[in-house]
Amino acid sequence: MASSKYVIGMDFGTDSVRSIKVDVGNGKEISTFVSYYKRWKEGLYSDAAKNQFRHHPLDYTESLTEAIVEAIKLAPQETSENIIGIGIDTTGSTPAPVDRDGTALALKYGFKDDPDAMFILWKDHTAVEESELINKTAKSWGGIDYTKYSGGVYSSEWFFSKVLHILKTNKKVREAAYSWVELADWIPAILTGNIRPEDIKRNRCAAGHKAMWHKSWKGLPSQDFLTVVDPLLPGLRERLYADTYTSDTPAGFLSKEWAEKLKLPGGIAVTVGAFDPHMGAVGAGIKDKTFVKVIGTSCCNMAVSPSEKVGDKTVVGICGQVDVSIIPGQIGFEAGQSSFGDAYAWFKEVLVWPTVNLISDEKIVKELDERIMPLSSHLMVV
Repeated sequence: MASSKYVIGMDFGTDSVRSIKVDVGNGKEISTFVSYYKRWKEGLYSDAAKNQFRHHPLDYTESLTEAIVEAIKLAPQETSENIIGIGIDTTGSTPAPVDRDGTALALKYGFKDDPDAMFILWKDHTAVEESELINKTAKSWGGIDYTKYSGGVYSSEWFFSKVLHILKTNKKVREAAYSWVELADWIPAILTGNIRPEDIKRNRCAAGHKAMWHKSWKGLPSQDFLTVVDPLLPGLRERLYADTYTSDTPAGFLSKEWAEKLKLPGGIAVTVGAFDPHMGAVGAGIKDKTFVKVIGTSCCNMAVSPSEKVGDKTVVGICGQVDVSIIPGQIGFEAGQSSFGDAYAWFKEVLVWPTVNLISDEKIVKELDERIMPLSSHLMVV
């Protein structure tokens, strides 16, 4: 076992961080641990009545630390010396404002309790008006329709809608924010110490599916377009990014500071991040002519196809078609039902309502899982 090599996978979800340690030689799971976000669990910084859902960056860093340290404790001691990589996936679009040095604003004095200075969770819908403005402008401004590869409709859940909403409604954050970063890019950046906005390797998955990035127009939407959308956006594009990367590329290597926190050797490769359903599709073995549903807080439908088959065709109403966003050599397609998780949570409450104060809902759900599991093989898509 000591000569084997291992990787750690980190999944940053809506409620928690999940870590898993795997033997790269045979795919065997060595250990796993789930750490729940403490502030989120207390209901802080979110307001469902306003469709406002925010994560404090400390929830991510604290749960990241706990999830890895505890997973390592559960594994044979010698395996930690042979970890060769750490992979990251997160929810998205989940952006946050950062200063010139790359520090998330909520980590700075004066912003620690300001929800607008935190990560705007994927299911936050406070930016409905801004998304409508982006869509209207894209169809009427006389230039490129930058929603072309985003299903033709830009969502309030996505990057530019959320950024514009905060810039319009919070002057203090607007004046302090130098740039913005997706959670899937921020986690690898802090682990490797490359947090300056100019140094962060931005992932193709988030950029293409949620920020209208496309190689045909050399990256993000033009500054001319953004300026027409709103006068608050001039200068933003140059403070973001042009190049994007995929998860088979290192974002950097584990810093000495984080190696000490996580009780790991320094210099471990940390991959460029990606979104959770895309990595779930990889785990399911996605390939051309397959369809993968990744069911979690949302329900995401994933497919891939060779670029020569796709050509110049676009699909209306989906959440993007992006070259190599899921696997190499393929166009990645995403669609889904973003309210799925909340609907599922409601259904769970309906199921357990007759037994309130009699038996824990965890026990009931566990029993349902055990009864359903033997049937699950008949539901596999791939």
